[in-house]
Amino acid sequence: MKITSWNVNSVRQRGTAVTEWLAAHQPDALCLQELKCQDEQFPAILKEGDYHCTVMGQKAYNGVAILTRQKPEATSLGLDGFDYEEARYLEVVIGDICIGNLYLPNGNSGGPAGFQKKLDFFTALTQRAHQKLIAGQAFIFLGDYNICPTDFDFAPGALDPHDALIRPESRAAWRRLLHLGLTDAMRVLHPHHPCYTYWDYQAGALPRNRGLRIDHALLSPFMADRLQAATVDRAEREKDRASDHAPVTFSFLPAR
Repeated sequence: MKITSWNVNSVRQRGTAVTEWLAAHQPDALCLQELKCQDEQFPAILKEGDYHCTVMGQKAYNGVAILTRQKPEATSLGLDGFDYEEARYLEVVIGDICIGNLYLPNGNSGGPAGFQKKLDFFTALTQRAHQKLIAGQAFIFLGDYNICPTDFDFAPGALDPHDALIRPESRAAWRRLLHLGLTDAMRVLHPHHPCYTYWDYQAGALPRNRGLRIDHALLSPFMADRLQAATVDRAEREKDRASDHAPVTFSFLPAR
């Protein structure tokens, strides 16, 4: 089973690119973030393909979608406790697995209130994870977390020391999630490689490899036991007119 996360930075601009990537890689589920469009504007080329599309859009900003080979048995929009009218969280249930797709607030804009929004999302997501762990549900929460958990997760000099992606409060919120018993899928398989997932369009970030690891997957224990591989498709980021994020794919062994 393969599940991919990809912040596409406008799905209408990259609908064809997403379609071509799906045909080439054929994941079981593709989680998209930063759609920047309303539900009815989601590209028809994706809706008419071989995947079931579950979309939570928003005009001009945010937006998340999950494309799955199998029709979801259940769908849930939004997070209890995150009381902002923003399209940032969507989950579906496929078989015995819950897939939560998230686009966490950046936290650098909007002053103290903007940063508080980031922390509020973390709090709501932690509560959601706790509920699922108590219920014994297998799940994967993946997407653009807008956080570099450690200094190893960004290139030296790529971020200001006061950036919300690395502020102590942000990292503490991330650790609270992990301390529930979740596994950072990429880092557990690649402890000694940066595994950047994002490169800014400016200042030659890509050729200089001044990247960030901000697209993550956190796994419940059952999913962690099945984890087989985690890869970053940098080649997709290197294409003309690409998103500033690369697709990140996580592969799992079948349940026994």
